[in-house]
Amino acid sequence: MAPRKKLARLLDRLEQRHGVQRPPPAKSAFELVLWENVAYLVSDEQRETAFLALVKQVGRTPAAIRAASREALLDVTVLGGMHPERRVSKLTECADIALEHHGGKLESVLARPTPEARRALKRFPGIGEPGAQKILLFRGAHPYLALESNGLRVLVRLGWGEEAKSYAATYRSAQAAAEPELAATCPARVRAHHLLRKHGQVTCKHSAPHCDECPISTACAYYARED
Repeated sequence: MAPRKKLARLLDRLEQRHGVQRPPPAKSAFELVLWENVAYLVSDEQRETAFLALVKQVGRTPAAIRAASREALLDVTVLGGMHPERRVSKLTECADIALEHHGGKLESVLARPTPEARRALKRFPGIGEPGAQKILLFRGAHPYLALESNGLRVLVRLGWGEEAKSYAATYRSAQAAAEPELAATCPARVRAHHLLRKHGQVTCKHSAPHCDECPISTACAYYARED
């Protein structure tokens, strides 16, 4: 058996520190779109509170969202941070796109060629290229190493990829460098997404990272420079 790649071994250490990560309660492609739009700049716990309130009080389908009053949606979005009125509009826009372009069945995009599926998902508010890749990954449609800002920061500091002038260029650089280090399966890369994200949230922070508490600092290029 070939030896495991370095990043895979580092993820094992992160899992020992942070534990097995629980996926979000949003499961379908449309629910994952709602998950991104129901809250803004809040903790995972607050986002989950808002999402579960949406599911319970309004529903989780495009038809249910579209049929709901703005007042009912506002009762949910006030739980999800700033600009609740704006997020009401985003939720109704999500429902309109799903109904108009996909007959209310967004899962159908998962069977399309991946470039076409990404374009379809990026029609929705709040879903850029990383978000579209994440939905396809979480739904098991394509094993992208989808990253968000915390996980991206961890990878770049470890030495996978380079900081570029644009976020998109940094993202592509880190993704291209790290993907060969991991099994090309959705479960392996979902695990990587969650562990890198968690580590960036609680230890490898943007400002004042807790390097002395980091279980992988000995493998970190950033720590070696700063030490």
